[in-house]
Amino acid sequence: MSLSGKRIFITGGSRGIGLEIALKAAADGAMIAIAAKTTEPHPTLPGTIFTAAKEIEAAGGKALPIQCDIRDEEQIESAIATTVAEFGGLDILINNASAIQLTPTEKTPAKRFDLMFDVNVRGTFLTSQAAIPHLRESAKQGRNPHILTLSPPLSMKPKWFKNHVAYTMAKYGMSMCVLGMAEEFKRDGIAVNALWPRTAIDTAALAMIPGIDTDFCRTPAILADSAYIILNRKSAETTGNFFVDDEVLASEGITDLDKYAVVPGTTDFLLDFFLD
Repeated sequence: MSLSGKRIFITGGSRGIGLEIALKAAADGAMIAIAAKTTEPHPTLPGTIFTAAKEIEAAGGKALPIQCDIRDEEQIESAIATTVAEFGGLDILINNASAIQLTPTEKTPAKRFDLMFDVNVRGTFLTSQAAIPHLRESAKQGRNPHILTLSPPLSMKPKWFKNHVAYTMAKYGMSMCVLGMAEEFKRDGIAVNALWPRTAIDTAALAMIPGIDTDFCRTPAILADSAYIILNRKSAETTGNFFVDDEVLASEGITDLDKYAVVPGTTDFLLDFFLD
């Protein structure tokens, strides 16, 4: 397996899961565009597109930091165009950027509702839309193009909706992009898949949610290693899947997951949403 020379575009990759995936690819010598909003240090959230770029370069990759708000169609189109011009094309899109608000219906302000749908659904759709012509060209060149979206398997069980209807709809909107685009672009040889963690993942965003004990979480590395496996699979044979991180690793014979635990030896993890 290797992502050497792959041209990758990651949304929201200045920290957390997106950055971890970028660093994994960088170790192979991949070229990675980090498209995120943060250019100045945030008072509570670590990382900017520039600090991420430094880490990617230090890991062995080529980095292209791009300030991009994926709520803005023109910024998306410009970011993709800049990446293609710099790297000579595009092989992989990681739809990682996401907004979260775990509130019931009556306590979800319209502003937060709009943010989740603008980032999660609209942002995923428009970024994929802008990338597809270049991914189609990648397929023609035999470069194994992939879209990988960080979103859950679709389930219509009420229990996944009742506590946070708006958030569930927004995350499922990302998954519906996967479901539809996988079938739509199958003939073009573009793989479109989703990846979701079995357990809660220790990120700065998770730490901002009250009542979460990150000692019972896993690290972003488990998603990076899972994504690496998926992105190395043949795009023509691997599409339309809703992958779960531990199942991806198990398919490669990796069953000892203790190294991914925030606290080694933990067995009673905080499970993520949307998985039975």
